[in-house]
Amino acid sequence: MRARVPVLAALLSAVSVSPLFGQSLAPEIDRGVAAVLPQVVAWRRDIHQHPELGFRETRTAALVAGELTRLGLEVRTGVGRTGVVGILRGARPGPVVALRADMDALPVTEQVDLPFKSTVRTEFNGQDVGVMHACGHDTHTAMLLGVAAVLAGLKDRLPGTVVFLFQPNEEGMPGEPSGAQAMIADGALANPAPQAVFGLHVTPARVGTILYRAGAVMSASDVLRIVVHGRQTHGAIPWGGVDPIVIASQIVLALQTIPSRQLDVTLGPAILTVGMIQGGNRYNIIPDSVVLLGTVRTFDEGMRADIKERIRRTAEGIAQSAGATATVEVEGGAPGVYNDPALTERMAPTLARVAGPGNLLPAALWTPSEDFALYQQKVPGMFFFIGVTPADRDPMTAPRNHSPLFYADEGALPIGIRAMANLAVDYLSGP
Repeated sequence: MRARVPVLAALLSAVSVSPLFGQSLAPEIDRGVAAVLPQVVAWRRDIHQHPELGFRETRTAALVAGELTRLGLEVRTGVGRTGVVGILRGARPGPVVALRADMDALPVTEQVDLPFKSTVRTEFNGQDVGVMHACGHDTHTAMLLGVAAVLAGLKDRLPGTVVFLFQPNEEGMPGEPSGAQAMIADGALANPAPQAVFGLHVTPARVGTILYRAGAVMSASDVLRIVVHGRQTHGAIPWGGVDPIVIASQIVLALQTIPSRQLDVTLGPAILTVGMIQGGNRYNIIPDSVVLLGTVRTFDEGMRADIKERIRRTAEGIAQSAGATATVEVEGGAPGVYNDPALTERMAPTLARVAGPGNLLPAALWTPSEDFALYQQKVPGMFFFIGVTPADRDPMTAPRNHSPLFYADEGALPIGIRAMANLAVDYLSGP
């Protein structure tokens, strides 16, 4: 378990004494955001209306590359297949900071009635599906383009270099590497190499709020696959074989005792979900095998390794007791998002200033995963959240990310632009 980190109140106490703001460009950033906001809204609506799945973001990448080129940035395309990297070199010497946005959409049919509603359809896993920005990546991409426009206008006063990472495939395509993994392998964090990386995600919280925490933020994600091998027989003669369906059912129930009865929950939560069971093709035939597919979510690396061993032992033991065998695979997905405590403490005053009184809130642990964690394994990073629920709606009942009814209030766009731009400038200007 990682060491405890400063609480929110301690971080916010640094606002009045931080040396970062003495020569801040915050007023110029605010003016730049106001000027570029109409274009950011137009970008967001265009991207929302033309969503693309992971590693298929060719139209979105072309839009991004064209705008970055127009702003005078150094642009690299095809990074991690369909990713785009923009490099803005300030006129003054200084460090390098990276800002990241993800560009991909989801195989979800949109049910929100918008003038720019997506009607795109494509093939996914052999099925005809709708495509929608149901996780808000359209807003992420548009906001980061806005940050690039604002900071390009301040290039002559900017110390150091800003690297803009427009990433594909954050959601993950079956059998493919994550977008962050592909971009890192393609040199996105090299030439120049950043000393820090920042990213954001929209979430169903009140519009105008920013949520963050130091240390563990989002869970690690692992894919669970168990194959129970029995012996096929007639459904009316079960003693003539070994029934993998009954055994698989016992395994599903037993797996739930791992997080509820075997793990030290004081170290952090863990989730073990079996989301798919495949087996059999006729009502009166006991099949030869059954496949269980699921997900494992943890926040502590020691617990992550421990739970994998417990899954294997449980499945194999139950199968063996019934005369069957079980093959267990727990494939590593994204590691947990972990905000570097020192970097988070240093940059908390920036978020507090941008959010304004009462609008910077402590984020709860979030059990979804994010491949932004892969950047954080290479470079100290901070990931935070922007509220996008309209003021007249209850965030607790608003549709969540990945819902066909997910809706992002565009009032959050200027907050995200200001947050990322100020983080970059304050980091580059700081000690």
